[in-house]
Amino acid sequence: MGSLFGPFSRKLIYPVTHTFMQDVSSLLLRMNEHVNGWRGVGDQRHVFLGCYTLMSQAMHEAIEEGQFTNAPWVSRLLLRFSEYYFEALSRYDQDPDRSPLVWRQVHDACLNPEINVTQHLLLGVNAHINYDLPLALHDCLAENWLQLPEKEKESLRTDHELVNEIIARTIDTVQDSIVNPSSWTMEALDVFMGRLDEWLLSKLISSWRNDVWEVNLHLLASATEEQRAYIRKEQEALVLKRARQFMRYL
Repeated sequence: MGSLFGPFSRKLIYPVTHTFMQDVSSLLLRMNEHVNGWRGVGDQRHVFLGCYTLMSQAMHEAIEEGQFTNAPWVSRLLLRFSEYYFEALSRYDQDPDRSPLVWRQVHDACLNPEINVTQHLLLGVNAHINYDLPLALHDCLAENWLQLPEKEKESLRTDHELVNEIIARTIDTVQDSIVNPSSWTMEALDVFMGRLDEWLLSKLISSWRNDVWEVNLHLLASATEEQRAYIRKEQEALVLKRARQFMRYL
């Protein structure tokens, strides 16, 4: 297939078949292999990917439990979303200058010993949700969106919003298994604040995901590649600005 960061008009590489759950299982194994390898050598990229893996596992379980109305679409989106992460990672490992700017910024920060665990987490979440997710949503909706009845469009949005609830239920696990073991300051903060910090992170992610759905609608409504490229550049600028703020003020 062509580059994920090239033209928007592309075919989905995953058809809607019964093999989806096997594909997701393979994805989770791949994620865990990277996380364990990075953690073992002190590579801070394990922080975001560890969080992403836990949330993807929760999504996998929710799909299997029948929580989504449009489960094949959610599975396809989960896989497509991950492709953006792994292609950016592959590009960075081969040549950082070939990686999207938002991911070069994230991976470069992992080489900086002054960046803390919370910053690593927020930098990765910011790039993946605010840059990759609208592109993945567009990929998984563009082919049929204009022909869908409004009721079906709303059903897809409802599934998108259900993910916010699943993420919220996963935040405690992320805090306890990834953030706190890597940062005694965050563990102390957790003692003093109770679960307020997890609540704030959950609200931040939900807010970003809600905004991203609107960005996706703008992409779907755009008639030309030039218009979509402009929207993508706007998102890129937003992500880069937020990341600089995270690194400066947190």
